[in-house]
Amino acid sequence: MNTDIQDPQRRKAVRMLVLASVYWGLSFPLIKAIMMLNHSLAPEAGTWFLAASATAPRYLLAALLMLALGGRRGAGATRSELIQGIAAGGFSAAGSILQTDAMQFTEASTSAFLTQLSAIGVPTWIALRHRRNPGAGVWACCGLVLVGVAILGHLDWHHLRLGRGEWETLLCSVFYTGQILWIEKREFSGNRPDTVTRIMFSVQAAAFVALAVFTAPRAGALLAPWLSPSWLGLTGVLTLVCTVGAFSIMTRWQPRITSTQAGLIYCTEPVFASFFVLFAPGLISVMTGLAYANERATWSLVAGGTLVTVANVIVQVRASRLLASIAP
Repeated sequence: MNTDIQDPQRRKAVRMLVLASVYWGLSFPLIKAIMMLNHSLAPEAGTWFLAASATAPRYLLAALLMLALGGRRGAGATRSELIQGIAAGGFSAAGSILQTDAMQFTEASTSAFLTQLSAIGVPTWIALRHRRNPGAGVWACCGLVLVGVAILGHLDWHHLRLGRGEWETLLCSVFYTGQILWIEKREFSGNRPDTVTRIMFSVQAAAFVALAVFTAPRAGALLAPWLSPSWLGLTGVLTLVCTVGAFSIMTRWQPRITSTQAGLIYCTEPVFASFFVLFAPGLISVMTGLAYANERATWSLVAGGTLVTVANVIVQVRASRLLASIAP
């Protein structure tokens, strides 16, 4: 393996996946604000409708945008691209709806901690499926990530319980693990990332639109958000940046590194989310009139964020050394 070729590509993939995590971190205050707007527009709606109506528009608009940008080139898809896109979309749709709904039944700290179990799920699956130990260093990094996220979320072990929100979040982490592993499969290496992303968005849009229609308390609840300028603005940013931007990066760059490395990089998402909630809610409130207060920086942000960052640095340094050791 020529490290002069491979190393720059791997390093760029790492940077791009960190950027995707930045975009996903921004999605937290955006989705929360959209949920608040949805609730004000349809106060009688149930939790499943609020979750679906907050997620369906972003994927519907993203799918249409990707199709428009692709033109004739994006209209067709190979059998392999269809298989990869449909399965990835199914994993992502299941994880997204479970995570969004779970946030209504459990503390955000507990949800954040349980969701990041996908960082352990990836190396565990590899070890079981291929009977190959990823190494003590990777397991140690997984431990650092979990401790860091627990600190970030102010997890209180004495009050940890497994109710509806906790079980939904645990199941959500399983689906996100599946998505990470599926994107990496070698048989899909020749697929076009943009086409796969468009298919993935279409699957998610179909699933969430169907759920929103099925759970809508009335027809007007489906149309009301589209008449709100504030809702349209927030959904536009969520679609362009946190959906098209982030997932396009994921499908294009994740296959260039291992799924274990990718899973750990994605765990920086709560670090960026913790940064954005320091000021984004206040800006959103000014623009929309919502009563959405900024959060405050605490020692947990510094300590937890440091542990997550250190874990990622360690695993990337180990990967660089491995590439150097096997180079001809």
